[in-house]
Amino acid sequence: MSKLLERLSDPSRSGVYRTRAEKDILEATRGAKLDVVSVDAKENLFDSLARALAFPDWFGRNWDALEDVLGDLSWRKGDGHVVIFRTFPAGEDFGILVDVLRITAEYWAGRGRPFFAVFLDAGKSLTLPDLYRER
Repeated sequence: MSKLLERLSDPSRSGVYRTRAEKDILEATRGAKLDVVSVDAKENLFDSLARALAFPDWFGRNWDALEDVLGDLSWRKGDGHVVIFRTFPAGEDFGILVDVLRITAEYWAGRGRPFFAVFLDAGKSLTLPDLYRER
């Protein structure tokens, strides 16, 4: 098992991170029992997440509903979840999204299941910790 897969499989390491590219994550998780989803969410965040994660019809497309639905995920298969954000909103919406994702990661970690939200940040401009040490 690669070190990156070990990290992504460890509930205690759950959280919100950044990385330069998704390729390493996809390679490390290929064949693993993790639910890995990539999201393009710069425009219409709620609809993009609903499509990518196949949210149920009851999803209300607001911040409270997002927190509720991410705290369920019973319709998703896998021993844990990795959500890769290829694109994402800016400004206040980004901050709120990160807060919701942190709460979600803590929730799942407390239940012994990994949850990782990873933002692609080639320029390392986001004030998030790196997912792993890149070469």
